Amino acid sequence: MPEIRPLRPGDPPRLGDYTLKGRLGEGGQGVVYLGESEDGERAAVKLLHVRFTGEDHARSRFARELAAAGRVAAFCTARVLGADLDGETPYIASELIDGPSLRHVVEREGPLSGEKLERLAIGTITALTAIHRAGIAHRDFKPDNVLLAADGPRVVDFGIAKIIDESGTITTRAVGTPAYMAPEQISDEDVGFPADVFAWGSTMIFTATGRAPFAGDTIVATLNRVINQEADLSALPGGLREIVGLCLSKDQALRPTADEVLKRLLGHPADEAEASAEELAEGVQAATIDLTRPGRPAPVRRRRALAAGLVVLGVAAAAFLVVQFAPLPSRGAASSSPRAVSPSPTPTPTPTPSTGSALLDRIRAKHVIRVGYRDGLPGVSLGRPPRGFEADVAEYVARALGVPEGGVRFVPVRLGDRETAVERGEVDLVIANFSIDDASRERVAFAGPYYVAHRDVLVRQGARISKLRHLNGRTVCVSPGLTTAAMIRDRGVGFVPLEEEDMSRCATRVADGTADALPGDDLVLAGFGARLPGAGLKIAGLRLTSERYGVALRRGDPVACRAINEAIGSMYEDGTLKRLLSRHFGRVDFRSETGTPRLEHCR
Repeated sequence: MPEIRPLRPGDPPRLGDYTLKGRLGEGGQGVVYLGESEDGERAAVKLLHVRFTGEDHARSRFARELAAAGRVAAFCTARVLGADLDGETPYIASELIDGPSLRHVVEREGPLSGEKLERLAIGTITALTAIHRAGIAHRDFKPDNVLLAADGPRVVDFGIAKIIDESGTITTRAVGTPAYMAPEQISDEDVGFPADVFAWGSTMIFTATGRAPFAGDTIVATLNRVINQEADLSALPGGLREIVGLCLSKDQALRPTADEVLKRLLGHPADEAEASAEELAEGVQAATIDLTRPGRPAPVRRRRALAAGLVVLGVAAAAFLVVQFAPLPSRGAASSSPRAVSPSPTPTPTPTPSTGSALLDRIRAKHVIRVGYRDGLPGVSLGRPPRGFEADVAEYVARALGVPEGGVRFVPVRLGDRETAVERGEVDLVIANFSIDDASRERVAFAGPYYVAHRDVLVRQGARISKLRHLNGRTVCVSPGLTTAAMIRDRGVGFVPLEEEDMSRCATRVADGTADALPGDDLVLAGFGARLPGAGLKIAGLRLTSERYGVALRRGDPVACRAINEAIGSMYEDGTLKRLLSRHFGRVDFRSETGTPRLEHCR
């Protein structure tokens, strides 16, 4: 059983049908928990990191992981037990593999040799063969992703896997773990099944030596070795040494397929292109010795079931590919030969009267509006395209201006480039927690404000912080680019700074008690706090300043400015503003501003 660590403050108590009992691990994409269902079934429940839940590409990657794992034969990976990819907390629940990773075994007990090494090689290449039969390129095969269960090795973590198209390759940028990447992954060439075979070869050398064959002191050094140096194969026995050497060819066209590697390891002729179902079953049976307890065979019931299950594997995978990738008729293709059509005269268009606004005229002509936003703020504007309060405000304003559904084009803008993006015409509007001030008015016009925020601090409920002086001697988490902490210090408050790289980590620090407060704009703080359900966070209510968040647009368009002001007024009057605040920040104790603000004069 993997090491189980206690849940942290802010961790959800339950996901779907599973009560969370502890933490199994954490990676760049998410946290893995030990979950238990009502009937006692245990599962590894992977939760997408809070900072990624608003990003479409992160959710797509999570969905790709689910799809890939679901297509692979159950004997070589962890079965998917349940999932929710559309909710506030996307997760995937998978079979809990009772066994350590290959890396853990090698680092704890030393490199493998002899029969153990040969069985591990056969078991892992059998799993990789089945994965490739399902049309999946794993792209991150490495010792950490090989779990040694009692009934044989399992390959897990399809987070960056790709379903291969009918050409057998994928064009991709470098993804994966540098020490186990193939040269084509680094040089941005076509990447497919051969990259997995290369990674398998590197993993075999690690298994026999305890060292990755191309590992260097830095990532740059490692990547250089992958491309330019040959691996040391001396620790491998003769037969395996030759096969691994072929797998590590720099030219992917010279590498054997996983099928061919399996046939060679089993001592069968390699003249057939694909290993038979019987050979797959033989590979599994040859590997089903518990490597953590020598000599213990796999359960007999499982071995008997494998041969029958593997018989249909190749046929099912082929059928899927035929259906999935059969060419479709081109749109509008004629069913018979074309016939001549007499041209009809082109009618003279009736000119549309101008609205008196360059922006509104452009919306009428193109049915599109470009809105600049600030990415990375959960609950406010997170992801590409963004989700959150400001994204919803932008959609509401756009509808009021006559933009049809689907006509909002969100453009990420950096904090210091908001005015420039408007001046250069890169965006039509900026809705990005942009405080209206005299300096910015010299460069852009403002409508609104759509919300009046305040500088404040995020704290735990019960922290007894309700006044500025209560921060004296307390630990305040600060991250680069935040000015509220300096403002607090300038007001004579002596706090203990705790530096973190971003506000998301600071919010977690407050939730787990490592820090007492996180300073910033209250709306932004509430967004970070709302993404930590169960943490019991609140906005202290210091209200150190008032920040009038305006809609920035080009100067000299008062008609558009007034139209935006009318939309904002309606948003407050019809209750939309209250609903949006409750939807995005309702999990935090936050006294928000719901009264209609004084709107800017348009000129």
